[in-house]
Amino acid sequence: MARLGTGIGWRPEIADVVEGMPGIEWVEAVSENLCPGHLPDSLLRLRERGVTVVPHGVSLGLGGAERPDAGRLAALAERAQVLGSPLVTEHIAFVRAGGALTASPPLEAGHLLPVPRTRDALDVLCENVRIAQDALPVPLAVENIAALVSWPDEELTEGQFLYELADRTGVRLLIDVANLHTNHVNLGADPADALAELPLEAIAYVHVAGGFERDGVWHDSHAHPVPRPVLDILTDLASRVAPPGVLLERDENFPDGDELRGEVEAIRVAVEKGRASRPAATPDRALHPSGSGSGAAADDAVRQRLGLAQAALLSALVAGTPVPDGFDRVRMGVQARALAGKRADVVGRVAPELPVILGARYRPAFLAYAQGYPMAGGYRRDALDFVAHLLRTVPGEIEDPGVRRELREWWLERSGPVPRSTRPGARLARATRRVLLRR
Repeated sequence: MARLGTGIGWRPEIADVVEGMPGIEWVEAVSENLCPGHLPDSLLRLRERGVTVVPHGVSLGLGGAERPDAGRLAALAERAQVLGSPLVTEHIAFVRAGGALTASPPLEAGHLLPVPRTRDALDVLCENVRIAQDALPVPLAVENIAALVSWPDEELTEGQFLYELADRTGVRLLIDVANLHTNHVNLGADPADALAELPLEAIAYVHVAGGFERDGVWHDSHAHPVPRPVLDILTDLASRVAPPGVLLERDENFPDGDELRGEVEAIRVAVEKGRASRPAATPDRALHPSGSGSGAAADDAVRQRLGLAQAALLSALVAGTPVPDGFDRVRMGVQARALAGKRADVVGRVAPELPVILGARYRPAFLAYAQGYPMAGGYRRDALDFVAHLLRTVPGEIEDPGVRRELREWWLERSGPVPRSTRPGARLARATRRVLLRR
């Protein structure tokens, strides 16, 4: 794998800081937030300087029971080509469930959820990864995720699961050491054991991020400083293998430039500390170089079994159905609240006018809405459905006529296939219609 060096996650809020940060050799940008025909000027300037840009996908759902969506794969491929990227990355996770495969309503998690580490789930994941690899113009790397809950009756450890995935498909691995720490706190998984079982020679690069602990549960927030235990896991990894690249992720609650630079420097120091303690080279365990390892493709019965299990889990988290047997009910409650909170946060960013219009009422109103209305589409659809819910509820949660008028105008402006006309004649017609409707 080509060397990437030290990098940082590019976000619009810190674009200027990233451009001026010394020693940054590459950046990663969330694929779904990029429009290939209208790339941000900051990313264009970085590319002109020779800084590598890697698109990082969050919505493909390679661990889901359905085969990868061709449209999502095409979008990821297009971004890789436009950016001239040497690889693309995604997650070992499922993000939606239900639908035709399970004859149940389709549900969206709005977040990355863990895949059961079973032989069935591994067969499905391997086939989905192969489909993605065939559709992408550059190599694919997949990331281990953080989890608040674990599946019952798992057959493989995280390290074994990742090793077999890489062995059977030839896919590269994006190892998130912050997620290893999260799973250590939440699930009792030893990061050292996971590193010992990983195919280190398959690592494409490494993620480092911060989080926080509340009531014994670690939340992988990407909004807090990188803690010492995460840096220690990075040092352990660097003592075993030279990571081709290491990248700092920060998604919100952005600190000033000096603090970000300090976190990047701490990452460099952790890697150097591990490198200094690395023993003499030892032979790598052999992987099938072309992904030609053993393992049959997942048939439809296997996919349906996995789909039913994932739909039951997701429905319990977002639709209030009973918790499936074997899951920790307390942790399921924590995960459900985290998903609803993330939904509120992302909708607030996708539709920033709503927190302004509703003020302090935005978050409690959205969380109340989320309890009875699972997300069935993307966040833009979720924002529209939330406002439609507020407008049709009688008696309404929103009784202020001025606020209701602003919400109605917002919804009308965005719910159609094209924005409403601002020509004087069209505005007059709308005003006349409103007056007639009041009679």
